[in-house]
Amino acid sequence: MNYSSFIKSVLKDVTKIANEKFGKVSSIVKGNDNNQVLTEADLAIGKLIVEHIQKEYPDYNIIDEEAGVIDNGSPFTWVVDPVDGTSNFANGVPMYGIMLGLLEDATPIAGGIALPYFKEIYIAEKGQGAYCNDNKITVASETKLLNALVSYGIDGHQENPAITEEEVKLLGKIILAIRNLRSSNSVFDIALVIKGNYGAMLNRTSKIWDNVAPHILVEEAGGIYTDFFGNSIDYSNPLTKVKENFTLCAASPILHKELQTIISQ
Repeated sequence: MNYSSFIKSVLKDVTKIANEKFGKVSSIVKGNDNNQVLTEADLAIGKLIVEHIQKEYPDYNIIDEEAGVIDNGSPFTWVVDPVDGTSNFANGVPMYGIMLGLLEDATPIAGGIALPYFKEIYIAEKGQGAYCNDNKITVASETKLLNALVSYGIDGHQENPAITEEEVKLLGKIILAIRNLRSSNSVFDIALVIKGNYGAMLNRTSKIWDNVAPHILVEEAGGIYTDFFGNSIDYSNPLTKVKENFTLCAASPILHKELQTIISQ
């Protein structure tokens, strides 16, 4: 089935909301985690995406970061992140995006990313390649990590500072092995990996909705998408995994291998 046209249409539609509200909303902290914030744009965009899905694919499951889980007993699950990089969005920083991915059982089979401020829409479907604004894109051809820009998204863990301290120590090793570090801590970074501007992106604190769409895009652009330690990501029984922490390491094949050498030391 061709999902690309549906994903593209939905992302174009919700991009209008994002552009209208960008720089004009305030955020609230979700729960006690100051890394997790919410704006009215998240709710409006998520609501519209869910409405589109329920109209076009009424029998499919849905995971939406804000709305939660809609279980229709289907092998297909749409995974929605209405605004990835909400802290950026709420503070008028344009490095944010909207993500919509589709799982068939535990396999990402289609996905899209919109970067509203930059007027870019990324689309991929299994076996069909990756595209940005209808132009085919691929991951970086660079073969030396030392020549590559690498993104690393990192959140502070006030509840357990030792986690952050250990992560920063490893990050130091990575920085010494690359050209330069970059970080918007949002989907903006993974988009630059998909089209070859960055060599890699890593993150150890994310959710299922942060991963499904970028996963298929990276793979269809010729890259490798695993957990932080190089293992396959387990999306099985996705409706039960909304509270699980996901990690990621996305890169071109050669740079992915170099990064895993550093991480495993």
